[in-house]
Amino acid sequence: MTLASGSRLGPYEIVAPIGAGGMGEVYRASDTRLKRDVAVKVLPTAFATDAERLRRFEQEAQAASGLNHPNILSIYDLGNHDGAPYIVSELLEGETLRSRLAGGAFTPRRAIGHALQMAQGLAAAHEKGIVHRDLKPENVFVTNDGRVKILDFGLARVTQPEGPGPSATNLPTVTPGTEPGVVLGTMGYMSPEQVRGKSADARSDIFSFGAILYEMLSGRRAFHGETEADTISAILTRDPPDLSETNRKIPESLDRIVRHCLERSPQARFHSASDIAFDLEAISGVSGVMVPEVGARRGRPRPWLLLLAGVASAAALLAAVWIGATLRKPAPARYQQLTFRRGRILNARFTPDGQTVLYTAMWGSEPPRIYSVRLGSPESSALSFSNAALGAVSSTGELALGLRPRPSGSGLTATLSRAPLSGGAPREVLTDVGATDWAPDGQELAVAHLVGGRARLEFPIGKVLYESKGRVADVRVSPRGDHVAIADWPVPGDIVGSVVVVDRAGRSRILSSDWYDLSSVCWRPGGDEVWFSASASGLRDSIWAVKLTGKRHLVAEVPGSIRLEAISPAGRVLVTLGNYRCSMIGVPPGDTAERDVSWLDFSYPIDLSEDGKTLLFEEWGEGGGPRGAVYLRRFDGSDPVRLGDGLGLALSPDGQWVLTRLYTQPPRLLLLPTGAGQPRPVPAGEGLHYEEWGQFLPGGSRIAFTATEAGRGRRIYVQDLAGGKPRPVTRDAAVGFAPINSHGVSPDGRFVAALGTDDRVTLFPLEGGEPRLVFGADPGDRPLRWSADGRWLYVRSIEGATVRLFRIEMSSGRREPWKEPHPDPAGLMIDNTGVVLTPDGKTYFCGFQHRLNELYLAEGLK
Repeated sequence: MTLASGSRLGPYEIVAPIGAGGMGEVYRASDTRLKRDVAVKVLPTAFATDAERLRRFEQEAQAASGLNHPNILSIYDLGNHDGAPYIVSELLEGETLRSRLAGGAFTPRRAIGHALQMAQGLAAAHEKGIVHRDLKPENVFVTNDGRVKILDFGLARVTQPEGPGPSATNLPTVTPGTEPGVVLGTMGYMSPEQVRGKSADARSDIFSFGAILYEMLSGRRAFHGETEADTISAILTRDPPDLSETNRKIPESLDRIVRHCLERSPQARFHSASDIAFDLEAISGVSGVMVPEVGARRGRPRPWLLLLAGVASAAALLAAVWIGATLRKPAPARYQQLTFRRGRILNARFTPDGQTVLYTAMWGSEPPRIYSVRLGSPESSALSFSNAALGAVSSTGELALGLRPRPSGSGLTATLSRAPLSGGAPREVLTDVGATDWAPDGQELAVAHLVGGRARLEFPIGKVLYESKGRVADVRVSPRGDHVAIADWPVPGDIVGSVVVVDRAGRSRILSSDWYDLSSVCWRPGGDEVWFSASASGLRDSIWAVKLTGKRHLVAEVPGSIRLEAISPAGRVLVTLGNYRCSMIGVPPGDTAERDVSWLDFSYPIDLSEDGKTLLFEEWGEGGGPRGAVYLRRFDGSDPVRLGDGLGLALSPDGQWVLTRLYTQPPRLLLLPTGAGQPRPVPAGEGLHYEEWGQFLPGGSRIAFTATEAGRGRRIYVQDLAGGKPRPVTRDAAVGFAPINSHGVSPDGRFVAALGTDDRVTLFPLEGGEPRLVFGADPGDRPLRWSADGRWLYVRSIEGATVRLFRIEMSSGRREPWKEPHPDPAGLMIDNTGVVLTPDGKTYFCGFQHRLNELYLAEGLK
């Protein structure tokens, strides 16, 4: 249908055509009632003959018309003309993002400005329950005054390909629908779940947003193939080339945002567009970068407007001077130091009167003790409880204690006990508890209870409200007792967590996600805001606040790390200040004494060549970044060489390759060359979630690794690097754990020494047969490496605050002391010690993690 100038569609008078395409024809028109220019899109008559499609179109157009946001095209009206539906929207002057991309990649600043506006528009729509489902550069419009507008929000799509042209995407838009089994979107910008025909929610728009941001920064599409099948394959199996390959300086923080949007698993992406907008604002340095004021106009101003503007400016200046003279700047936060010894504070809480603080600390090489300090006094005194850590303090003065704390696959667990603050023997309540808090009335306890390898939130004890596959690092009940805030690390073995709030009926929602080293959560008095300590990257924590609406702000950051411990009803805050580091000490080949061989701030040994001359290690913290970094060090006087991102797993027998695990979702295995060459992906096993242990088998052509599948427990797999499917070699859930840096494969390739589900060193046969315990290994031992002849197995043992290395004769079970490293005991996190050594045991390196901090009372934090 073609409309002539002057023709009418209801109250709208056609002025001139603007364009046409597979979605119909667009005209400039005049609204004769409101005397404004509008755009009228007349849709194909095929809509009128499909009752279901027309009904859906009308519903979605009505929903889109309810979106009132400056970054979303405003829908004014919906009508029908001679059997053809039409929609009326605001008239925009400018060009599509596709047209602007014809000029090549944007500067990072310009890309951030456009992306921030897109994210804000998406967030507004998603809050209304509306998902775009076809976000692409053609549906993003940039006005002449710099405003970004998202077009066609929530509208139905037709099956025909879009017409050719320089500003069109030469890939088809496919059939509409949101239900599973129906595909909707434009190939090249569709999420993996859309490509597979699965249900698409707001996270699908986030993937499409990431593809557009990638294209703005690189000047090329994130996923593109010669055929539709090639494009689908790229979306489902390949990451886009690194932005660094464009030879442009892309900020690492911006690259992380793009990668986080483009995760294949919806669960691994940003959980909301508002989170993306928050991160973009943070890296832009100015909120609302390149966003013009609403209603900005071009043209020469009239003289009376200039006079009025001058008067208004003078009035504003006088007002600003008066306000500045009468208002004071907010007072800075004040910190009062409460502890003075050298060591590590584990946690701290206020007592009911708010004038005494209880805390758990490890001073020097001493075991954990609970101490008490009165505010205003520099002296602390130890409580009488032994082998116990503080859990929480009730409003009635009762203590929740963790007796006999011990490491587990989900962090530290202990036996929960109750004891009066005034003194008395603890009464045991529940085993395998990771975190706890009291209800406001001091009667009920909320706990993170480890059951079957999963962390359950129970409140009260016995009533399950929430379950995590990973670890719940902290639990806090709201001041009204109607909600529980938790620090959830949902991926086993990962250090990325989310702040989650759960109500008494078990309904949960994520307030803020994707934080590194998320360690504690606290409610502000009033219960409308949760504070937490975490890091946006690395392990240097700051304190953040998030309202129940999801709005966040930074509360405090310091050089080093600041950790939140507790907030009193009066708003006073307990924090710890300090640093978190990992250092490597050991005896290089030819040396006789231990020395420090650390590189950056978090050096951790992973593997060692048989001659001891090549050390594989990784860096985390500020040096390695959130993805980790794999390094190789040759003891020839040269500096370490960075091989790539990820977690290092093993060095090949010939020293030519390093097996790594990438922190993608789902995780992938990759081979990095130690010299010249290109990385090689390891063929992925369908449905496997790769864990943090892997080794080369003798000869180097096969690998063994641990992984889980949906509905199954941890198993050991063997895979030929030349191809083929991974083959499980152990029973379901027979393997409890394999230390990251354990070189547990026997010299003949027949066994892997790992931990069974009973936490005992066990030999798992790789060619069939029953696993068997290693006679002579004690509970708590960790396997390290075999001697070259297979006679001995080296193990690591921890006794109190001491690390000892033993070797066990496999034929007799005879156990011999071998080495005893000597790290600095202050702040030592002894359970995280990693050890690598040569088959003769003479060359070894140990990674020791230290967290040194002091306890402070902070006032004035907001």
